[in-house]
Amino acid sequence: MTDPTMQDPKLQDEAGRIEALRRYDVLDTPREEAFDKITNLVRTILQVPISAVSLIDTDRQWFKSLQGLDGTETERRVAFCDHTIRSREAMVVPDARLDDRFMANPLVTGAPGICSYAGVPLMTPDGYNVGALCAVDTVARQFTPEQMEILKSFGALVIDELELRRIAQHDHLTGVLNRRAFTAEAEKEIARLLRYGHPAALVLFDIDHFKTVNDTHGHPAGDAVLKAVATCCTATLRPNDCFGRLGGEEFAVLLPETAAPDAYLVAERLRNAIAGMPIDGTPGLTVTASFGIAAFAKETGTLDAWLQAADTALYAAKHAGRNRSVIADPPSLASLS
Repeated sequence: MTDPTMQDPKLQDEAGRIEALRRYDVLDTPREEAFDKITNLVRTILQVPISAVSLIDTDRQWFKSLQGLDGTETERRVAFCDHTIRSREAMVVPDARLDDRFMANPLVTGAPGICSYAGVPLMTPDGYNVGALCAVDTVARQFTPEQMEILKSFGALVIDELELRRIAQHDHLTGVLNRRAFTAEAEKEIARLLRYGHPAALVLFDIDHFKTVNDTHGHPAGDAVLKAVATCCTATLRPNDCFGRLGGEEFAVLLPETAAPDAYLVAERLRNAIAGMPIDGTPGLTVTASFGIAAFAKETGTLDAWLQAADTALYAAKHAGRNRSVIADPPSLASLS
């Protein structure tokens, strides 16, 4: 008999699945009420002590919501939900102690003593199972068809919440991170930089004479310029670079593991790409951009100070004639005392 999973290429595409999970940018984020409400309802309606929204990362199971247990993650190899994501159908385990897949699992033989499990895959709109919504009991039991339909409905709500969360983090016009989301990513990067001392750089840039574009060609042309800039920069930057629109015609790039001289080269590459890019619907229209670059300095280790340093360099680029990149002066220890 043919294995149905072999007929579904996205169930075999682990790289694509991980990329789909990464797009949500949800791993290691704080608990959120919307997801906790769902797992609480699962516990109440299915009458189980434990429920979780489990996301399956490369080598771990991470819980966006976990009710009835403490903890934030487990190894992927012991995760029941890792089996759930291998199918389009719900997975039910009436008694894990009698199931060859799980009878030796430390989560069964030890704490929390999982005995029965029901899980539904969390499938993204493009068809990847990024995790599972599950109900867990410490006694053997069956789950009724009605209960499984309820679990499926709640699983669809989890995906809806993930999609809403993703949309809320992205600028509606350009599709890149909005100011709030970019700021949150930058704060996380600062915490990492203070801990490990690795280099990083912040690049601020805005489109030169953007008001003139709107006044001369109309706001639809201005929107086309913003979208073209976002597309151009996204294609040029590395996957781990953080790119966002701060508002209006101003954009920001966070470059991890990048010292100021290399950040300057990135800025120049972006500047040249923007100057040479076509703009849909407006033949002959070209734009340029001015860039300010600031390396992260532990002495001024706040996001506001970092943004201010890059903004000062951006102002210097404009004052010098626009369409250029300027690196901020390193902070003076004397000025900080």
